[in-house]
Amino acid sequence: MVFSHLPRSEALEAAILRRVEHLGQFCADLHTCRVAVEQLQRHAHQGRPFEVRLDVTLDGRELVANRSRHEDVYVALREAFADMSRQLEETVRRRRLGRQYRQTLRRAGLDAASEPEPMSPRRFPE
Repeated sequence: MVFSHLPRSEALEAAILRRVEHLGQFCADLHTCRVAVEQLQRHAHQGRPFEVRLDVTLDGRELVANRSRHEDVYVALREAFADMSRQLEETVRRRRLGRQYRQTLRRAGLDAASEPEPMSPRRFPE
């Protein structure tokens, strides 16, 4: 956890840890989760918004959620973790579909490497 331009808060750290644990339960192969909370400089109309950035590393993949800004740090935190949850759901879904596809090929006696190439467009004689 990195806090930039704001004091450390035990309540905020506890909220971050709860949400990181939830991500860990959702996706078992989560290796690292870096959380950066920054209070941005004064904005002309909105005061000083907070920005939350999440970097999550999985097996061979890195996911980033960095578009959550809000005046309330807990709202920015919620939005960042909701975005990361969506990304993890999509990643897990794609992995599951890929695994099912490979199993289907094996049952059919094919290998993923020996899969027929897609047909090229037909060439008509001129």
